[in-house]
Amino acid sequence: MKIIACYSNKGGVGKTATSVNLAYASALEGRRTLLCDLDPQGASGFYFRVKPSKKLQNKAFFKDVKGFLNAIRASDFDNLDLLPANLTYRDFDIFLSRMNNSRSRLKKALREVDSDYDVVILDCPPNISLLSENVFKTADKIVVPVIPTTLSVRTFEQLNGFFKENEYQRKKLLPFFSMVQKSKTLHKDTMVALRKKYKSLLKNYVPFSTEIEKMGVHRAPVLTYAGKDFAAKAYQDIWHEIEKKIQTK
Repeated sequence: MKIIACYSNKGGVGKTATSVNLAYASALEGRRTLLCDLDPQGASGFYFRVKPSKKLQNKAFFKDVKGFLNAIRASDFDNLDLLPANLTYRDFDIFLSRMNNSRSRLKKALREVDSDYDVVILDCPPNISLLSENVFKTADKIVVPVIPTTLSVRTFEQLNGFFKENEYQRKKLLPFFSMVQKSKTLHKDTMVALRKKYKSLLKNYVPFSTEIEKMGVHRAPVLTYAGKDFAAKAYQDIWHEIEKKIQTK
């Protein structure tokens, strides 16, 4: 089982849209896929029309194996299940701080589904915390959406610095450009400059697209209702890039 995290320490960069569409692309390839939403906003569950379990709360996520497994829901798509989030997840850090081996609890929880899924995709909240450090230790690869603007690039560089200072594996990070508007000179220049600096950047990028914005209306991955759109193809191409990375890990 491979664990792919969709993470950014900046909000509003397309993280959840990435999680949802990569999970769907993975399932479309025939991989048994679990999308695990760690963000208390629960947007992934909303997109898939899946309501969260009210019983899986707070520290039960990390301690109650039976409750964890019972909270997994089937989606409307083959090979794709979902572990939706609820608002109590906002207190994850409080409970993690009280547990032994607090930076390894997520890995232990996900071990329970190791034989059931080929891929687990984590939709992560936008902060650096005990939970995110669990993600950094647990994930095989960490997909990071980066809008080609000054603040988004700055937060990505902060993330790189955090990994270096805390001796996390920077080779896990797979940044890619998100919400790209090629008509903007700033976007084009930023992409060129960052590609020179970070060779780990994925080749494919996701454009700014009204079809992606419509995910909230359709409550479905963009690949299901606008499969010929450039943005939909971009998610598929990004997933294929990730597949090659995890196969050669």
